[in-house]
Amino acid sequence: MRAMLSVAVATCLFATAALDAVAAERETRIPDKAIATATQLRDTALKSDLGYRITESLTTEVGPRLAGSEADARAVAWAVAKFKELGFDKVWTEPVTFPKWERRSESAHVVGANAQPLHLTALGGSPAGTVEAQVVRFADLAALEAAPAGSLAGKIAFIDYKMERARDGAGYGPGSRVRSKGPSAAIRAGAIGYLMRSAGTDSHRNPHTGITRFDDGLTPIPSAALAVPDADQLARLIARGKPVTVKLALDCGWDGTYTSQNVIGEIRGSKKPDEVVVIGGHLDSWDLGTGAIDDGAGVGLTMAAGKLIGDLKQHPARTIRVVAFANEEQGLHGGKAYAAEHMKDVLKHQIGAESDFGAGRIYAFSTSAPDYAKAAEAQIAQALAPLGIQYTPGQGGPGPDIGPSSEKGMAWARLAQDGTDYFDLHHTPDDTFDKIDPQALAQNVAAYAVFAYLAASADGDFGSKPATPQAAAK
Repeated sequence: MRAMLSVAVATCLFATAALDAVAAERETRIPDKAIATATQLRDTALKSDLGYRITESLTTEVGPRLAGSEADARAVAWAVAKFKELGFDKVWTEPVTFPKWERRSESAHVVGANAQPLHLTALGGSPAGTVEAQVVRFADLAALEAAPAGSLAGKIAFIDYKMERARDGAGYGPGSRVRSKGPSAAIRAGAIGYLMRSAGTDSHRNPHTGITRFDDGLTPIPSAALAVPDADQLARLIARGKPVTVKLALDCGWDGTYTSQNVIGEIRGSKKPDEVVVIGGHLDSWDLGTGAIDDGAGVGLTMAAGKLIGDLKQHPARTIRVVAFANEEQGLHGGKAYAAEHMKDVLKHQIGAESDFGAGRIYAFSTSAPDYAKAAEAQIAQALAPLGIQYTPGQGGPGPDIGPSSEKGMAWARLAQDGTDYFDLHHTPDDTFDKIDPQALAQNVAAYAVFAYLAASADGDFGSKPATPQAAAK
């Protein structure tokens, strides 16, 4: 019996050792030579103003880039020309088709004894229409959703929810749900119009736009966001206890479909050119400002990171692919199109990261890497640490346009930007180039260049694999 137990134990130990050996052989690591090169790359990027100049070019020469507009086409042409000017080895476009929404005019006024204008903007997806009705205030989305059917017949619903400021943008989730779900809740209660306090953290008369949705089976109603001071003004009027009537006039709506393009540039890998590290931002913007922080900076800094990697005498083993995604703002259309086109080759995608949270300094780094790639993840984190970036394993998630690809199995990285002030500007007329700090943007370029170069140089992968049907369905 003892002999049999000894054999069993030995067999178990041998199997365990064999599995450990396989794991050790598979462990993803980054060569020391690549780490040394990344240090030089980081220093070069910090001294460069390339990302700043690219962002200035886009926001000045094209300006606002509403998806489906004439400026959308000019932005695509700009991106193709810029990739070529920067010396990318391969540049191409891929079609992205989506419904086209147009904004033409918008206004609102309090009428009656307290007559005065209100500063607002139509929510993307809102229909046109003019309504004049009493306004009913709700403190939050839950309060409106609890309103009985028909209780708002012939009235305008107004959600006065105040979004909270946070470095990681955590307050935007509740704020954006007011925008996306509020109109449908208003319709169910019988409202003929919808107003909301803008999903923003500023105190200026700059309303925040953004896409909204209407649930199937509901007839859409004119829907708009008030600038924060105007939401306060309207709330004060209502608090006086007398009926407040507002005339809301929107000229906007859907107008057929449009085909834009994802624009892609590549720096060819030296040993495994068919395998790619994906970085990028979205090329479109809302139309109120010039789309500098959302997301001209993301496009500019990732283009610059790719260019600086391309300038190295020795390219990394894998290809660096920079994507300027089409129409993120109205439904991640570019990200979804990229995933549909490329995720059949998910194993060729080493990892992906998107910059779409402004131009503040990056303060944290994490990835979706499995245990066998944690050593390489830590090596990248160590190379990023001199930039003031903390290693936060297990936190965060993929960028918006990377999301559809990650759902299909692509590994992702998160380079978290400081968004403390991001929602002061987000989707407003104040999203303009002068809000970008050149030094902060250079730090972003350095971080993306180091991350992309090291990920492309790794011996081993970061866990990209076809998603299971259950995971893909989530």
